[in-house]
Amino acid sequence: MDLELLLLGDQGWGDEMLRAASVTLLLSLSAMSIGLFISIFGVMSKLSDKFYVRVIADVYTTIVRGIPELLVIYLLFFGGSNAVMGMAKLFGYHGYIELNAFVIGSVAVGAISGAYSTEVMRGAFLAVPRGQVDAAKSVGMSKLIIFRRILVPQVLRYALPGLGNVWQLTLKDTSLVMVTGLVEIMRQAHVASGSTYSPFTFYVTAALLYLILTTVSNRIFYSAESWANKGVRRA
Repeated sequence: MDLELLLLGDQGWGDEMLRAASVTLLLSLSAMSIGLFISIFGVMSKLSDKFYVRVIADVYTTIVRGIPELLVIYLLFFGGSNAVMGMAKLFGYHGYIELNAFVIGSVAVGAISGAYSTEVMRGAFLAVPRGQVDAAKSVGMSKLIIFRRILVPQVLRYALPGLGNVWQLTLKDTSLVMVTGLVEIMRQAHVASGSTYSPFTFYVTAALLYLILTTVSNRIFYSAESWANKGVRRA
């Protein structure tokens, strides 16, 4: 393992690897945010009284969780480009249009994250005792107050462990976005190893960067769980 290849500046690839790590982190945060946004509507749909709405939500979570993540990225990347080019042809443009790799990566990984987050949030919502909501209604609380004071604190407490796992999944899934040409950790490691003929050095570095990101994020989620469980009596 040649550590000189990891020096910063023109003599090594250290700054490129750090820059790729920042892209991975930003991509993960964007995808997780999209996934959480999707999960809000996913939970509402799964718990809806309307049968067809529940079916649509079930189809989404089943398909996204049932096919490989890499295939989801390919479908959105090439399918999105074809859809945009199809619309462009309506206005007389017949050239090739390639979508932004970061945007497509965020949407694709976000769609994957959203499917898993939907199930986590649904389970957390159903874990809240129904009697507490009924008791809140009986004392005259409005739906907004019930949502803010009864549901949100408890759903958050039940959901955080599962969302922590979804975050780890999302962080690792960003490595698949390298197929779109986005220079994240794995793409940069691949390019650097090909240029220097030292794949072991750069893939070990990539593994260490992922390990650092996951370790720090784990500590953040553990702290969030401790905060959410304040005042909760342990069995």
